[in-house]
Amino acid sequence: MKNQIILILSLLLLVFSSSCNHNVPLKVDLKAEKQAVGNVLEKYIIANENKDFPMIEKIWAPNSNILLFGTDTDEKLIGWDNIQAAIKKQFSSISNTYISLSDQSINVDSTGTTAWFAEVMNYNFVYQGKARSYEGVRFTGVLEKRADGWKLVQAHLSIPAHTDIKNHGE
Repeated sequence: MKNQIILILSLLLLVFSSSCNHNVPLKVDLKAEKQAVGNVLEKYIIANENKDFPMIEKIWAPNSNILLFGTDTDEKLIGWDNIQAAIKKQFSSISNTYISLSDQSINVDSTGTTAWFAEVMNYNFVYQGKARSYEGVRFTGVLEKRADGWKLVQAHLSIPAHTDIKNHGE
């Protein structure tokens, strides 16, 4: 009888202790998650250079509430339908795209489910037969980790203003 009581108490303790562990957060490898986000951002550049729309589709979340601010004043694209239409239009009007990257910063929250980034790009392409270049394009955004990997949910592109300030006292 004494052995049965000890066995029952041991089993209860085991069941109780295993149920308590569900509230313990899993340890997230932030370095690995940052690397994974970096890989997605690299694929995004390669996909843009190669006009690889199927890859672009895998990178953006296909939701109606995602957001992309472009470089034009009125370029606020909400939802995957609007973003994909703009990307397809861009792909049809430019060629020979080459993007170089610098000053990349990637951060991941402590749960490993949200990431934000900032980077500077030099964007070179051919438009209407003429070589064009945008230097210092700032690209920032947010990604969410989903069941099928990291997905872009918000992005913002901007071109720095070059202001020529003159000293009127001279």
